[in-house]
Amino acid sequence: MWNKSKIIALGSDHAGFELKSYIIKMLENEGFVFKDFGTYSDSSVDYPDFAHKVGKAVNDGIYERGIVMCGSGNGVNMTVNKYAGVRGALCWNDEQAQLTRKHNDANVMALPARFIDFQEALKAVKSFLNTGFEGGRHLQRTEKIPIS
Repeated sequence: MWNKSKIIALGSDHAGFELKSYIIKMLENEGFVFKDFGTYSDSSVDYPDFAHKVGKAVNDGIYERGIVMCGSGNGVNMTVNKYAGVRGALCWNDEQAQLTRKHNDANVMALPARFIDFQEALKAVKSFLNTGFEGGRHLQRTEKIPIS
């Protein structure tokens, strides 16, 4: 179970703003602490501006986990994965979120706001926050992912 005192970094572009707002309500209702790096409306913006903030914050160890959202989830995921200390994963359902934590030790989750409904996204976020890394044979694999 995720330690609710740990702060989660959040970011989205305009396409992910509504989904991010929904996720923020869940985090607040369940007592999680988070930092919203924006955007703060559905006005058109460039996704890298917000994904870089989350990626850098997780990379620098300020936040242990991050959640980013854009229309497809791909743009924000590509952006956060530019940071050596980030293992970002595009997740579109609960099972994907669990496996990416168990097997890949992902520390940033990317959600495709235009392709996932709010309830499925909520299940995925809960799994991402509450599933641990299995280690073992998966550790030797994640250690082979180049960090620079």
